[in-house]
Amino acid sequence: MRHNKNFNHLGRKTAHRRAMLSNMACSLIEHKRITTTVAKAKALRSVVEPLVTRSKEDTTHSRRIAFSVLRSKYAVTELFRAVGPKVATREGGYTRIIRTGNRLGDNAEMCMMELVDFNDVYGTEPKKKRSRRSRRGTTSTPVVDTEAEVVNEAPAAAAEETPVAAAEETPVATAEETPADDATEASSDEEKKD
Repeated sequence: MRHNKNFNHLGRKTAHRRAMLSNMACSLIEHKRITTTVAKAKALRSVVEPLVTRSKEDTTHSRRIAFSVLRSKYAVTELFRAVGPKVATREGGYTRIIRTGNRLGDNAEMCMMELVDFNDVYGTEPKKKRSRRSRRGTTSTPVVDTEAEVVNEAPAAAAEETPVAAAEETPVATAEETPADDATEASSDEEKKD
């Protein structure tokens, strides 16, 4: 009978389940992110969270307890050197489970599990203050532009000038432009001959 057996056995015997969760915990600590099924991620969360809490204080006793679960010197070193100091101010909730859809072969629900303080994909940039836009594109009060009045007076003043002054203002062809004009004239002369 199944009286008060509250955790998921994941279809494995005890030794197999412990070894699998230990390996997954080592991978999560070393790589900071793993992809697995949702059921395994939820089971792994109950293994990793107490270890991360232990890593906040670096004592021999805490290291021995972590090693008894992880069975990897490298993972224990990474846990106490990198993960522990980074999560020192966090009270709990060190892992995040992000569902990624179903697996093609057996339609198992898949997820990505990561350590919260080590994500570099999202959540690192500060939130931008969003400005609200009005549905109406214009404002109700007209905008008076004083520069436009000055610009409108300028053509009237130019019209009052003599034609000689206007002729003096015409641009003179530079030396760079004249050879190009000669080349086009020469090519048009050759076309006329043909």
